[in-house]
Amino acid sequence: MNDIQSKIEKHPLQPFLPANARLLMLGSFPPPRARWSMEFYYPNLQNDMWRIYGLLFFGDKDYFLEKGKKAFSRERLVAFLEETGVALFDTAMEVIRQRGNASDQFLEIVTPVDLEAVLERIPECKAIVTTGQKATDTLLAMVRVKAPKVGGFSDFEYKGRALRLYRMPSSSRAYPKPLGEKAAEYRIMFHDLGML
Repeated sequence: MNDIQSKIEKHPLQPFLPANARLLMLGSFPPPRARWSMEFYYPNLQNDMWRIYGLLFFGDKDYFLEKGKKAFSRERLVAFLEETGVALFDTAMEVIRQRGNASDQFLEIVTPVDLEAVLERIPECKAIVTTGQKATDTLLAMVRVKAPKVGGFSDFEYKGRALRLYRMPSSSRAYPKPLGEKAAEYRIMFHDLGML
């Protein structure tokens, strides 16, 4: 194995693709395992994705936190996402971390997601949302669509299928926007899709 191959990190999670999914959320790549609070997407307690969902759908930013633990509840999340029709995966299958952290800025994507294979498994999906700049740039390299502004969307066609691409603000706390403001942008998307 050469030096580059030894640095390649493979995606540690299977795609989460409920059969009824209407929305596919694509991040970039999970953080290093040392930052995980659970075996699922957006596992870092410093990431606000599940606080955004808790605030929007339950009026409680801590809804998906495990009581008395420093962890999100994978079981509660899976049940909610299956019922709501939200699929999760990332735009990268293999990466090299230029630094040993979770920052997209230092993430080199070696192998992007096989978008066609993922979408084939969720035939009811009508929209894709990217949750950061790296995820957006990676997806834009695969599909012909005008880049939406943060908080906006662009309609496009992919393999004969009409889809909408939403670009939401990053849920990372490194992205300098208060939780309530991020949630307000996600609220518009969920209303558009009839999910909220």
